[in-house]
Amino acid sequence: MAAAARLAVAGHRVTVYERTETYGGAVRRLERDGFAFDTGPGVLPLPAVWRDLFLKTGKEPLEACVELTQVDPSARHLFADGTAVSLPNASRAGVVTALDDALGSGAGARWGDFLVRAREAWDRTRRPLLEEPLWPDWQVLAEREPYPAVPHKRLLRTRRAGTLAEVGAWELRDPRLTALLESHALAHGLDPRVAPASAAVLPYMEHAFGTWYVRGGIRELARAVYERCLARRVEFAFGAEVTRVLDKDGRAAGVELADGTVAEAEFVVAGVAPGALPDPPPRATGEVPPQRGLPSRLTVLLALRGPRPEGTPHRTVVHTGDRDGELESLFGTESGTVTAPHPTVTVLRPGDPRLVPDAGHEAVTLTTTVPAPTASETSALSHARRGLSGGTPTAEAMLTAAERAIPDLRARLLWHELHTPADITEATGAEGGAVPAPALAAAEGRLLHPSNNTTLPGLFTVGGWSHPGGGLPHAGMSGALVAGLIVEGPDFRGSQ
Repeated sequence: MAAAARLAVAGHRVTVYERTETYGGAVRRLERDGFAFDTGPGVLPLPAVWRDLFLKTGKEPLEACVELTQVDPSARHLFADGTAVSLPNASRAGVVTALDDALGSGAGARWGDFLVRAREAWDRTRRPLLEEPLWPDWQVLAEREPYPAVPHKRLLRTRRAGTLAEVGAWELRDPRLTALLESHALAHGLDPRVAPASAAVLPYMEHAFGTWYVRGGIRELARAVYERCLARRVEFAFGAEVTRVLDKDGRAAGVELADGTVAEAEFVVAGVAPGALPDPPPRATGEVPPQRGLPSRLTVLLALRGPRPEGTPHRTVVHTGDRDGELESLFGTESGTVTAPHPTVTVLRPGDPRLVPDAGHEAVTLTTTVPAPTASETSALSHARRGLSGGTPTAEAMLTAAERAIPDLRARLLWHELHTPADITEATGAEGGAVPAPALAAAEGRLLHPSNNTTLPGLFTVGGWSHPGGGLPHAGMSGALVAGLIVEGPDFRGSQ
């Protein structure tokens, strides 16, 4: 939709063909008994991407179409040893003080120094990994580690952290700070033991640009973008599954739908996961391959009786007491059916009156990263989603973890529903409900994404499975990049 709105403003006649019956991809909403829940992202990082979209596509700014509020504190963290800390939103001095008070003198300074180094990594990679088309010589990004790691003496050797886990162990030197750091990687489905040190930009983005909430839920952002598209005369065809991109004289010429209908076009923009089309978009020889086999997310939606207590944090991260077990369950060599007995769980308690039937109830969302299910597990998860089973071991473990943030949770529980990887597959077409991560430098290019242009002239790709990767800001930027490539041509050098 971000690409469609921009292209329509540039004078193109645009039609969006959507396989499902609604817009927004994974940015969905579930409504029941007066409760409403986001089933996709629950908070908005880097809103400047969407402010730019609304600025460039019309006279109404983003804030005239949705109500944005800062999430403050940005998050409360409950660690395995019982300590807790609430981190203020977008305040380095406030974060340093809060960490010193909660974790002991020196903890804040170490985290503050880490953020300074993370900023350097951000400054080095912001343009090529977010605001510009993928470089033809992308190998430079794959080989160069932008994070300026501190030299670390180990035995007779001096080393620098090459992974996020090593940054935690060698530079932060506190298991709670390490858990804070690694939780950002886990939230994106990344293994901190192999994720490059450049993944330090993930907590930095949250720190520098703040955490935001869209009143009424993030689905309201999707609605606003959809309505902006309609205002710019973009047409939508829902329940219209594209099965093939047409190729005429060596150029994209339109699409063919499941019912045999053919729609001709000068340009085709595909926002699909790998494998969603029988013939995937052709890529240049030697280009970075799409990320596959990524973890998914399990979401538990809780309808609670009783009001939300005054002063409740919007977001609480309940950290696991078994880091190694959790990482092995998600990224180890064992079967995907292995589950962590104590997963890291994010608890969202927005305090938004639009999400509840009245002030005497509360809507709570729990999320955790889970292995992408096998084909045989997908049916069972879909069955659990419909409330026809008692749920899953992971869902039960999530409820237990959430009780650390909401001690009276089970006594207040009216009902709960699961949103599983099977639901993500249904919404996005991604095999196993996989959720793509943002593009990151280093790591031999494993965390880069294929470029937005393809070897078939006139065919472009957008969304989390293309450059610059997954997440709301990155998806929005992919739309801006493709619009630039189509309107300005191959000489387009990026967003300004």
